[in-house]
Amino acid sequence: MLYRTRIDLPQRTEVQKHVWIPMRDGVRLAARIWLPVDAMTKPVPGILEYIPYRKNDIYAEGDHRRHGYTAAHGYGCVRVDRRGTGDSEGHFDDEYSPQELQDGLEIIAWIAGQPWCTGKVGMIGLSWGGFNSLQIAALNPPALAAVITIGFTDDRYEDDIHYIGGCLFARYQLMWSTSVLGYMARPPDPVSVGERWREMWMDRLAHLEPVIAPWLEHQHYDAYWKHGSVREDYSAVHCPVFAIGAWLDGYTNPVLRMLEGYRGPCRGLIGPWGHQNPYYGVPGPAIGWLQEALRWWDHWLKGIDTGVMREPKLRFYRQDAVESLRPLPIRPGCWATEADWPSSNVTVRKMPLGAGTLGRPVGAPALLVHRGRLTPACDMGNWAGFAQVTDEAADQRPEDGQSLVFDGDPLVAPTEILGQPLARLELAVDHPCAFVAVRLCDLAPDGRSMLITRGFLNLTHHRSREQPCALVPGERFTAMVALKAISYVVPAGHRLRLAVGNAYWPWIWPSPEPVSMTVAVGGASALDLPVRQSPATEQPVPMHFSAPEAGPGLGVEIKHQPVGGRTATLDAGTGRHVIVDAPTFFASARLPDHGGIEFGDHERDEYELVEGDPLSAKMVCRRTLSIGRGDWQTRVEAVTTMTSTGTHFLVTTVLEAFEHDCRVFARTWSRSFQRQLV
Repeated sequence: MLYRTRIDLPQRTEVQKHVWIPMRDGVRLAARIWLPVDAMTKPVPGILEYIPYRKNDIYAEGDHRRHGYTAAHGYGCVRVDRRGTGDSEGHFDDEYSPQELQDGLEIIAWIAGQPWCTGKVGMIGLSWGGFNSLQIAALNPPALAAVITIGFTDDRYEDDIHYIGGCLFARYQLMWSTSVLGYMARPPDPVSVGERWREMWMDRLAHLEPVIAPWLEHQHYDAYWKHGSVREDYSAVHCPVFAIGAWLDGYTNPVLRMLEGYRGPCRGLIGPWGHQNPYYGVPGPAIGWLQEALRWWDHWLKGIDTGVMREPKLRFYRQDAVESLRPLPIRPGCWATEADWPSSNVTVRKMPLGAGTLGRPVGAPALLVHRGRLTPACDMGNWAGFAQVTDEAADQRPEDGQSLVFDGDPLVAPTEILGQPLARLELAVDHPCAFVAVRLCDLAPDGRSMLITRGFLNLTHHRSREQPCALVPGERFTAMVALKAISYVVPAGHRLRLAVGNAYWPWIWPSPEPVSMTVAVGGASALDLPVRQSPATEQPVPMHFSAPEAGPGLGVEIKHQPVGGRTATLDAGTGRHVIVDAPTFFASARLPDHGGIEFGDHERDEYELVEGDPLSAKMVCRRTLSIGRGDWQTRVEAVTTMTSTGTHFLVTTVLEAFEHDCRVFARTWSRSFQRQLV
């Protein structure tokens, strides 16, 4: 545990474990509420977290620590199960649907109207709750006075788990669609809803559809993805926004975009950790995040001058290079600030590409032909860190050997990167559909190649992601590949390496045919590197961050903590490459607080490809989730399999539900989706 438990909190609180919030269509949503004991006579502002992750079991321990802590500082905290999930009535339809956002507006109005509430409401969330808090803010509910959004996106197409650079984000899209189906298929709790739990469960299961269907029906940036993408119109948001990200998380770019694009009151914070709340962020240093949140709430919901709006617009963890390939408890580096973003301290260094060179004077023009392997040569790490042993990418030398590489000269002084590098590539391909993967690496004097950041582009999107066009074989064009935002100080004596390839399995679903790519160097091809000034002389900036702490928990008992991990095997005779990933997001556990409820989660993802044959690509994702107590025992199992032809994606999903060991529900979906230049 990275934080200390506070038992000497300033106010006594009470918990209402199950409260119904009525929607105008008659559906009731389930909530758990934390209040100061005297809130009915001394009303407090309300704070909403609104997600589909069940208030009674897997998330209850963390919810209680965070919301109990905040309530003890004079707030009413409301945790609501999204429609059709947990104990809530109704049916789940899709992520961030119009119905979900409309329900959010009604929940905020309900909170504001409670006798314990002052009428002011804040909204907070990590991931799903970070997404919908910002989306609901863009609908301008009158009572919403401020938002804290963590691990979020403002662009549902580009910066989430569905598509990346217009490429099908296969590994994460299929994994997440399977998880969503399993999560939403779990039953409501009889302790909350009574004897009708089984009727509600069967109705819920009957209305569930795999969410991968709309994702594959909308392969380009269209109205489906624009819905909920606040980037379309930042001015729609009318309340203060505290935007939180992390360098090891996949949701980093939106923080910098929000700071640049949103003209209202806004502050940003980017730490070294992964997709986590910052008070237990890994790798550290974790921070006193709940205290930071209170400073934001006190300012905007109580009118107390906490100084938050006199602080720099961006606070970020300035990351030093690392030597170890294993996860570190503390990332080397220090906290730093930028008064504004974009910052005048960050300038773009244009580094031209030559024949294997980076940043040297342009030499004679040359054409470099590349036909890379489809199968990975090293482990790619995780897109979003979850404190897994496999979060960090491995030494990139094996992958570099399968790519076009461009190496800079040894640096005479440390170089600090801050922002999004951009690769400008003048190239041609030999097929109408092709992708490019670009990695920026730190090349140490001993030969180690450490990943700094990476980016991807579906080359049919090089002019427009709304109206892609088939490539003309042999025709040269310029592709602009944005890499993920990063902070990284490259030491003196190290070199920068830009590596360019045309495959990145299993992250990116391979193009229908093996592709040869020709990159023209000695001309327009270059790396635009955002360099922050004077890194060698900068002193660590004093920060007011307190030590991380949280409130008491509910006494969760861990029954089994899976080890997890990832393995890769290659059949040298057939070229068949198989990756097996076993994430360890949740343990099997028991929660005495809620009648001794027990829950468990088992996950396994398999990715298979035969080298040289992109149509051999196959993914299988499995989820098993159990919830029960005493004589009430349930389990759901979801399995999704995805393959492709040259013209279609083929997806089969199987969902089964069990009461004890008796199967009470089963359904199979088999769908074919036409490939649309993906």
